[in-house]
Amino acid sequence: MSQRPLRVLSLHGYRQDGASFREKTGALRKLLKKQVELVYMTAPHHVTRVCSGGATGGDTGPVSGSGGPSGSGAEGGGSGGPDPRGWWFSDVEGRSFSAQQRCAESLGLEDSLAAVRAAGEELGPFDGVLGFSQGAALVAVLCALQERDPDPPLRVRFAVLVAGFRSACEGHRGFYAAPLGVPPLGVPSLHVFGLDDRVIPDAMSRELLPLFREPAVMEHPGGHFVPASSTHRQTYQDFLSRFL
Repeated sequence: MSQRPLRVLSLHGYRQDGASFREKTGALRKLLKKQVELVYMTAPHHVTRVCSGGATGGDTGPVSGSGGPSGSGAEGGGSGGPDPRGWWFSDVEGRSFSAQQRCAESLGLEDSLAAVRAAGEELGPFDGVLGFSQGAALVAVLCALQERDPDPPLRVRFAVLVAGFRSACEGHRGFYAAPLGVPPLGVPSLHVFGLDDRVIPDAMSRELLPLFREPAVMEHPGGHFVPASSTHRQTYQDFLSRFL
């Protein structure tokens, strides 16, 4: 009897939406079609102000199928979708976001957590969650809430964080500060990042590793995209096989 594919909620990057992220992760779906069913949702916040320069402009990278700097299977943010969305804003007045922007408070995270809860109730249950860039930063928050909140927005068995990072918002610091004596997050996690990522440098992604107990890591030589070539298949499969 064949095994049921793992159902994974997929969270897009800033200035993307569920439909565009689905399109851009076509190679990943094909690579893992026997193991995983990716289910996509869209962030609740419309991005109406396009900023310039680096992460403030959104998640940029090679379009799916373009090959990227290191061969086929590179999947990135491109120019985003026709309905660009975000999970929260670091610039409250300007309603924009930069992963590097330090801020006292953010706008919109609670709405996004409520949207994830609704997606879990309507589309779930889910075995795992996958996030890209700002979506991966949200995944880290969801993992923290799963262990510390008696009624978390989402319960999963594993998490995949691609080009993730810690939010620089002071109001989010509590998600990363475990109480004294509490061990790192026990949600099994795979962290994927590019050594030539100019949007979310790999050093930012590595800052998430100490938060998790025994995190698995996949490095690739490219930039800001979801790696999905045949050379990456074994690492994905080795991680996912623990939950099949």
